[in-house]
Parts: sequence; structure tokens; C-alpha cells
Amino acid sequence: MKLRPLALASSAQGPAEPEHSQRDGPEADAEQHQRAEKHHRNVQGGAARAAVFGISDGLVTNVSLILGVAGAQPGPSYVRLAGLAGLLAGAFSMAAGEYISMSAQAELLTRELEVERRALKTEPEAELEELAQVYQRRGLTADTATYLAGMMMRTPELALETHAREELGVNPSSLGSPYAAALSSFATFAVGAVVPLLPWFFLYGTPAVVTSVAVVAVVALVVGFVLARATGRSPVYSAFRQLAVSMVAAGVTYAVGTLIGVNVSS
Repeated sequence: MKLRPLALASSAQGPAEPEHSQRDGPEADAEQHQRAEKHHRNVQGGAARAAVFGISDGLVTNVSLILGVAGAQPGPSYVRLAGLAGLLAGAFSMAAGEYISMSAQAELLTRELEVERRALKTEPEAELEELAQVYQRRGLTADTATYLAGMMMRTPELALETHAREELGVNPSSLGSPYAAALSSFATFAVGAVVPLLPWFFLYGTPAVVTSVAVVAVVALVVGFVLARATGRSPVYSAFRQLAVSMVAAGVTYAVGTLIGVNVSS
């Protein structure tokens, strides 16, 4: 469709208008939106999400495993073996799961982007109208929506990025890396899992159990606080939520281990 050209003020008609006046309308809206976007962090990448989930999962999973085994009162070498096995098994499992999940997601989004790219080439008028309707549903007038859609459609890559954002909710350049997510999951799970295991290399019995629980509690509070800073939630709520989850999991498995140990020995 034919786009209406912008009216440009002639210098012969008088003094130049202020800069903000020259940018009124759709261009000003688009520029303001771009400035606002700079204040947002990219939270769609898989590595950050995997890191947060990995360290929390490693902490809760391995303290549960270690205290579950410790509750049966075996020798400290058995607890260390269980903790190391849990660390390695969990880290590899997390890494494999993240890699497969992120790969499948990236492949699906790549396919959808290719479908959108073909549609932009074969049916540009329909895609322009579709984008204009999106803008109208957001409250713009029909003329403004059509103008903005036309501006976006002038550049193929910008058109694809715009349609991907508006229709699929993704940024084509930020689909996430399966390798980064897998590596991040492996490393952070291992970091979280090693915390409750460390005391068992220096202590045994009740002192090891108490120290393991204590260090897990401290790290859980720190993880909750960091999550609160990242999400803007209450630091107290986030920290004690993380602590509660860790302590409940550890307490339940320790009790189960104790009961099983008693039954086996009796």
C-alpha cells in the first residue's frame, strides 16, 4: 500500500520548530519506546535462568540426599560417596535437561521465524495489515497504526524482528544458547551441591550434620536475597522462602533416613 509522506517544515517559513515538536507523533512514540527498552535487562536468555535454578536445586537436592543417608547413621565415607554421586548425577542431569530443552525451544522458534520470513516475502500486504491491527488493539488510531506498520515493513530484518516480538513474543537475536544453559546448569548445580557435602570431609556424626545444616541455611538465605535483588521482591520473604524449602526437604529426608536405618538395624 502507498504510505503518506511526512510533511517537512520549510526553513523559509520561519524559525525552525523545537526538536520535540518535529518529533511529535509516531516517530516520537517509537523513539520513546526504544529509550524505555534500554532500561530493561534481557531475561529471556537460558543461561541466567539455568544458573539461578541450578544453584538452588543443587543446594536442596544434595542436602536432602546427604542428610537422608546420614540419618541412617552409616560411616562418613558412605555419606561422602552419596554426596559426590548426587553432585555428579544431578549436575549432568541438569546440564542434559537444559541442553535438550533449550535446543528444542530454539529449533521451534527458528521454524516459526522461517514461516514468518516467508510470509513477509509472499504476502507483505497481509502482514502489514496484521501488524497494523496489533497496534490498533494497543490503542493507536487506524492511521497511526498503519503508518507505524508501514515504517516497520520497509526493512526486511526490522519487519521480521517486529513480527516476532509482536506475534511470537521473542527477539530473533536472543533465542538463548543451549550450550551456555547446559554449562551454567552443570556449574551452578555443582556449586550448590558441594555446600552441604564439604563438612563431611572434616567432620562426622552429629557435628557434621549440624554444620551441614548450618552452612546450607546461610547459603539458602544468600541465594534468596540475591533472587530478591534480581526480581525486585522482598528480600526477607525471598530469603526465608528459600530457607524454608531447604530446611523442610532436609528435615524430611533425615527423618526418613533415620527410620529406615532403625528398621534395617533392628
